[in-house]
Amino acid sequence: MPNIALELGKQTASLGVHSIYGEQVDVDGVRMIPVALACSGFGGGEDTEGNGGGGAGGWAVPIGAYIRRGDDIRFEPNIISLLAVAIPFIFVAGRTFSRVIRTLKK
Repeated sequence: MPNIALELGKQTASLGVHSIYGEQVDVDGVRMIPVALACSGFGGGEDTEGNGGGGAGGWAVPIGAYIRRGDDIRFEPNIISLLAVAIPFIFVAGRTFSRVIRTLKK
C-alpha cells in the first residue's frame, strides 16, 4: 500500500504559490494580482492491520493585492483581513513578552 502522506504531498506540490498569488485581473487598464495568507496541512497513517487513512485541511485569508498602473506598482493591503490576522498574533506576543519580563524580574 502506498504511503498516503507522500501521495498527498505529490498531488499538491504546486498548491502553495497558486493559493497565495491569484491570477492577475485587468480592470480599466489597471492590473491587479490578489495576495493571500494561506496554510495547509496533510496527514496520514496506518494501523498494525494495514488499514490506512489520511486527511487534509487548510485556510486562506486575503491580505491585499499588487496594483499596477502603467510603470507604478504597489501593494494595497486589505485592512480588515490584516487586522484579523494581526490581532491574535499581537495578543500572543504581548502575553509572551510580559511573562518573559516577569520571569526576568524574579
